[in-house]
Amino acid sequence: MSKTTKPRSGSLAFSPRVRARRIYPRINSWPESKEVKPLLFAGYKAGMTHIIAVDKNKNSPTYERTITIPVTIIEVPPLVVFGIRLYKQTPYGKKVLTEVHTDKFDKNLARKMKLPKKKKEDNKIDDKIGDINEVRLLVHTKPPFKKKPEVFEIKVGGDPKNALAYAKEKLGKEITIDEVFKEGDYIDVISVTKGKGVQGPVKRWGIKIQYRKAHGFRRHVGSMGPWHPARMMWRIPQSGQTGFHVRTEVNKVLVKVGKDGKEITPAGGIPHYGVIKGRYILISGSVPGPRKRLIMLRSALRPPEKKMMTELVTVSTVSQQGARVKV
Repeated sequence: MSKTTKPRSGSLAFSPRVRARRIYPRINSWPESKEVKPLLFAGYKAGMTHIIAVDKNKNSPTYERTITIPVTIIEVPPLVVFGIRLYKQTPYGKKVLTEVHTDKFDKNLARKMKLPKKKKEDNKIDDKIGDINEVRLLVHTKPPFKKKPEVFEIKVGGDPKNALAYAKEKLGKEITIDEVFKEGDYIDVISVTKGKGVQGPVKRWGIKIQYRKAHGFRRHVGSMGPWHPARMMWRIPQSGQTGFHVRTEVNKVLVKVGKDGKEITPAGGIPHYGVIKGRYILISGSVPGPRKRLIMLRSALRPPEKKMMTELVTVSTVSQQGARVKV
C-alpha cells in the first residue's frame, strides 16, 4: 500500500518563533548543587576548529584509536562581581530580599547601566539568613573587543549560609573559568541564534516546494486550511521571523580549558574574530549564535551517568584564511 500522508513540515516545539528580547539570554532554570561555587559562566564565541584525540571509551568501535572531534572555541575573560542579590521564597515565587553593591565600579559599567551614587549596603544582611532562599552574584563581563559590558546574574550553589559567605568573599573581585568548570565536565550552552529576518515558509519551516504549474507560485503553502472552522489555524506554516531565538543545547563536553589563547589560534587569526589573547575553552560540537556573541555556560541540569573519555593529542591551528596565508 502506498503512503498517502507524511509528517508535518517543521517542529512546533519551538513555537512561537519570535525575536529574543535581548542579545544574550536570561537563565530561568538552575541545577541543584551542594558544592559552593557559581553555577554559570559566560564567554564569547570565536569560531570552530577540530582536535585529534584518542578514544578511551571501551565500548566504542574506535577504542584506542585517534579520532577527529569538531570543537567550538570560546574566549572566556574573567567576570567582575559588583554586587550580591538575595532572594526569598514567597507564595508568588522568588522575590528580591535585598542587594549589596561594591564601592568600586569599573568605569565601563556606566556604559551599560546607571551606577548608584552611594554604596548600597545592608549591615543586617546576616540577620536575614533565615529568609534567604537563593544567593546570586551580580557580574559584568570584560569584553576583549569592545568597551560596553554585559550584566547578568549567577546563582551560587550550596546552602544559603555558605553561599552568602562565598559571595561576600568575591564581592568586588573577579572570578575565572577555573573556579566554575574543569575539563571533562558536561555543560548546557544557552545563547541567541543567528538572526535571519523575515523568511518564507520554505526556509522557516522546511515545507515542500510546489510543482512548476502551481498557480504561478512555488515557495508557498499548498493549503491554508479547511473551510470550516472558518479561521486560520496556528499550525499552518507561514512566513515570519527566522533566527534570533533563545536556544539551549544540553550536555556539551568541555574538552579543554586553557590560559593562553595564542596557542590554539589558527595561523592568520580566526576569520571575523582575530587572535584570542586570554583564557579560552574548547567545547565539543557546535554552539548557537554568530561570532563575538555572548554564550552562557551553565552546569548541566541532567548530565549523563557516563562521561566521554578522550585523551587530547593536538588542536588544529591550520590557517582558515585560505592558501594566501603562509604558515
